[in-house]
Amino acid sequence: MSEPPKVVPPRSGLLHLVDATGYSLQGLRRLLRESAARHECLWGGLGLAALLLRGASAGQVAGFAMLVLALLAVEALNTALEEIVDHLSPGWSEMAKNAKDLGSLAVGLTALIAGVQFATAMIWPG
Repeated sequence: MSEPPKVVPPRSGLLHLVDATGYSLQGLRRLLRESAARHECLWGGLGLAALLLRGASAGQVAGFAMLVLALLAVEALNTALEEIVDHLSPGWSEMAKNAKDLGSLAVGLTALIAGVQFATAMIWPG
């Protein structure tokens, strides 16, 4: 018989921060396996470069950068949702479809917000 897995108590203080950073980096590596996240990184980088070349204000550039990070955060949550749905509902179901569609909507709306901010900054820089 195999032994049950040992439960490691969570660490505190600085060691907890080290652990949390490691978990976040693992999540980033998983997220970057998604083509949508790679596209969002590409478009975000190109958008930042375009804003800088256009002479957008520091606030406009920072605002767009924060929206790109928010988009990646929503993409990460959508990916997590899809992983859970696929695990719990491996076959087709209306509930699984709805959950995935709503996650996709959240990503799309966040991308739309970033796009509107980008367009506004390109039209009225500085």
